[in-house]
Amino acid sequence: MGVIGSLAAAALGLLLLFDVVIRGSWAQALLIAPWVLAGVGLIYVITALSSVTTDAEGVTVQNLFRRTRMPWGEVADVALRWQLVFTLVDDRIVRAFGGPAAGRRGSARAERDAELVRDVWKRATAAGAAGGPVRTSWDAAAISVAVGILVWALIAIVSAGSAAQPTFESLTGASR
Repeated sequence: MGVIGSLAAAALGLLLLFDVVIRGSWAQALLIAPWVLAGVGLIYVITALSSVTTDAEGVTVQNLFRRTRMPWGEVADVALRWQLVFTLVDDRIVRAFGGPAAGRRGSARAERDAELVRDVWKRATAAGAAGGPVRTSWDAAAISVAVGILVWALIAIVSAGSAAQPTFESLTGASR
């Protein structure tokens, strides 16, 4: 659903920018675009970027811009509370914002999805899954896009502020 919501937000954003071009100009669209992109990007980060990915060696949890990679040998428990929660052998807890979540509509599906993750974990540990360091990193690509939009927004603010200031005559059409 997060991807669908992100696509809907992107379509609405494009429609808004198209409207600015039609009613205004390309220059105005370039000044407004970073704000629309920031909104669409925020929706994407909250709804679609956060995720849980499993494989034979471990699980990767992406929460907003932060990514945690846990080998199965380091996972002591997998539980579904409000969201999927991984308890590590050193008692650290990693909560998955983008995984199945209890309390949402379709709670049975969330339980089923959580059970699939538990099954992968149990099979891996039964097969003697290796431990290793739990690695946490930033999502450099997503952060780079966010910084680019922020820089664009700052340029838009400076550009809009440096435009010629309106005069009394230009506003009223009258002369003094």
